[in-house]
Amino acid sequence: MNSIDVLVNEHNNIKRVLKIVRCICVDMVEGKEVDIEDFYSIIDFIRNYADKYHHGKEEDMLFEYMSEELSSDIGEGPIRGMFIEHDYGRNYVMNLEIAVKAYEKGSNEAKVDIIANAIGYANLLNNHIHKEDNVIYKYASRHLSKETIERLNSEFEVFENEDKNLDKKKKYLDLIEKLDQKYGC
Repeated sequence: MNSIDVLVNEHNNIKRVLKIVRCICVDMVEGKEVDIEDFYSIIDFIRNYADKYHHGKEEDMLFEYMSEELSSDIGEGPIRGMFIEHDYGRNYVMNLEIAVKAYEKGSNEAKVDIIANAIGYANLLNNHIHKEDNVIYKYASRHLSKETIERLNSEFEVFENEDKNLDKKKKYLDLIEKLDQKYGC
């Protein structure tokens, strides 16, 4: 199992959801009715697939190895920047949930906050993914030692094949398909 390929494939899944988020926001701007449960499902996806499942592997495995092995070459900046962007994303999602709850309670004005936080998150993550796929991951692939890459690949394989993670992956891939079919973006 190639750990970098796993992360890139997960980015592709996340980008599918970001595209759906954008479509839902366009629907809102056009005055279409919003399915609040879809927003809650998307928030759940972001928190549990994009963040805990995906970012967890980056933060606890890949970035950890990069910091240990490559900090004398690249310093702390690039990795710290990725952590900061993960935190910015978490803030957007927290504010998105607050706005969705306000909308659910009848605040029509909350639509503005839903759109602002959803699009802010989508733009942040699309740019973030581009940096990781085209800079961070490529640098790691070229500069981490062969032994570290093998250790990382082995750790990913164990993580990916744990029953709870197999179930989590299936749940969220099924959700992506459902939302994709519903919104046809």
